[in-house]
Amino acid sequence: MKRSKLSHQKNQRTRFGGRLSPQRMTFLPLIVLLLFLGGCGGGTPTVPLPTKGKATAVAKKTTEGKKAAEQQEVAKQEAEYSYNPMGKPDPFKPFIQLTPVRAGARGGPLTPLQRYEISQLKLVAIISAPDGNMALVEDSAGKGFFLKKGTLVGKNDGKVTKILKDRVIFEELYLDVYGQTKNQEVTLNLRQPEEGTEP
Repeated sequence: MKRSKLSHQKNQRTRFGGRLSPQRMTFLPLIVLLLFLGGCGGGTPTVPLPTKGKATAVAKKTTEGKKAAEQQEVAKQEAEYSYNPMGKPDPFKPFIQLTPVRAGARGGPLTPLQRYEISQLKLVAIISAPDGNMALVEDSAGKGFFLKKGTLVGKNDGKVTKILKDRVIFEELYLDVYGQTKNQEVTLNLRQPEEGTEP
C-alpha cells in the first residue's frame, strides 16, 4: 500500500513540478489575472512626446501632406478606368448562338425536307447504287423521304455532303458570336436492329 501511495505522489510531482498545495491553487488564478491585465496596456508610451514648438511644425506638414494626398486620390478616382466596348463582344450574349445564316433571305418556297430540323428525322435505310448512294429518312409521323448528295435538308440551310454505308453527313451554316459564317457537320447514324427483336 505504501508503494502505490509513493508512486502516486511521484506522478503528481512530475506532472505539476512539485506538490500544489491548496494555498498555491488559490493564488494561481490571481497571478494569471494580474499578468493578463499587466500585458493589456494601460502603461506609459515608450516613445517620448515631442515638444510644443516641433509639434506645430509637424502638424502643419502633416495637414499639408494629407491635403495633397487627398487631391491626388480624387484625381486617381476620376481617371481610374472606364470600359470601352468597341471591338469587344457583348458579355451578356450567349457564346454559342446557333442562328441560321439566311433564315429570311431564302428565295422561293421551302421543300418538305427544309421544314424539319435534321434531329427530327430518322435514318431508316441506305441504298447502294452505281451512280451514288441514296438514303431513306422518315419523320416522326412515319412519312419517308429519299436523300442523295446535295439534297437540301433542315431549317438551317443543311445540305447532304456524304452518304456512307452506316450514316449520312449533313453540313449546316450558322453565325457565330462574332457574326461570321461557320459550317457545322451533323450526322445521322443508321440504327442497327438489336438482337432478339424484330425490325
